[in-house]
Amino acid sequence: MSTVTPAAGATPARPGIGTFERYLTLWVALCIVAGIGLGHLFHGLFATIASTEVARVNLIVAALIWLMIIPMLLKIDFAALGSVSQHWKGVGVTLFINWAVKPFSMAALGSLFIGWLFAPLLPAGEGPSYIAGLILLAAAPCTAMVFVWSNLCGGEPTYTLSQVTLNDVIMVFLFAPLVGLLLGVASVTVPWNTLLISVLLYIVVPVIAAQLIRRAVLANGGQAALDRLLGRLAPVSLVSLLATLILLFGFQGKAIVAQPLVIALLAVPILIQVYLNAGLAYWLSRRLGVAWCVAAPAALIGASNFFELAVAAAISLFGLKSGAALATVVGVLVEVPVMLSVVSIVRASRGWYEQGARA
Repeated sequence: MSTVTPAAGATPARPGIGTFERYLTLWVALCIVAGIGLGHLFHGLFATIASTEVARVNLIVAALIWLMIIPMLLKIDFAALGSVSQHWKGVGVTLFINWAVKPFSMAALGSLFIGWLFAPLLPAGEGPSYIAGLILLAAAPCTAMVFVWSNLCGGEPTYTLSQVTLNDVIMVFLFAPLVGLLLGVASVTVPWNTLLISVLLYIVVPVIAAQLIRRAVLANGGQAALDRLLGRLAPVSLVSLLATLILLFGFQGKAIVAQPLVIALLAVPILIQVYLNAGLAYWLSRRLGVAWCVAAPAALIGASNFFELAVAAAISLFGLKSGAALATVVGVLVEVPVMLSVVSIVRASRGWYEQGARA
């Protein structure tokens, strides 16, 4: 996949897609079914795996995420990070979506669907708690998984890293007051352990590891050796993604089987939210003439969520068995399949996007 920003007026080559990637939707569907089935049948085993965590951050999932994103981070040349300034419009679009649109639109969608339209179908009295969980989910922009989505659509990796880092910094200062405002509470307990450990495990450690590996490979074999390594690691990333999907659905297999209607209803505002924010970010980028290799990850960053932080905050504020915690878990279940669909949409619409961006 091309990771170089095209020169002005040039038409970049479309990133290639392998046979395994071409049928990724099928593999994802099979993994969802397998995860739900295995989680229901072997609930004790998955509960044990789920318990291997520190501050609500699952260590096994973290290891799989390393396998997913380190090959993508190997493509990043830190010397090229200075060029990110040329993508300031893309950065502005994503910041606007993440912090000025997404939390507020989720509050509106949650009130419309959960608080009104679906209220008769949901457990009595749980509506406000479900809405609170949806708001917590929307107030936390995604971190590590964004690298996966950006890589799958051929996005600009240096922009993606810079945008994720900027969101992490902003989240430290804005998450608590934003959630407090939308939930109408005077004080929000931010799960700092989860936030800091997640950033450390999902961003800092893999970035450092990738740069050490990149320098060692380039020093010993040059760019050709790095290209060969990337080719060998590409299947590892996708297999790790599918394994993560099995685990995530396996962790909640029993809950999905026990209350499928509640899960399905909570998924509705989340799905609308994802497509709304991705579409708005993509359209704004096109209107502003942002290069497609930046607009694609901008749409994905604008749509995805930092579900580990949302789940931890929901449990801290409302309790493990609360409707808020369940709503954030639904966000976990929806994240991978729906973001893969957004990847497919931005890839398929590249020609349309570039026509408008040149106009």
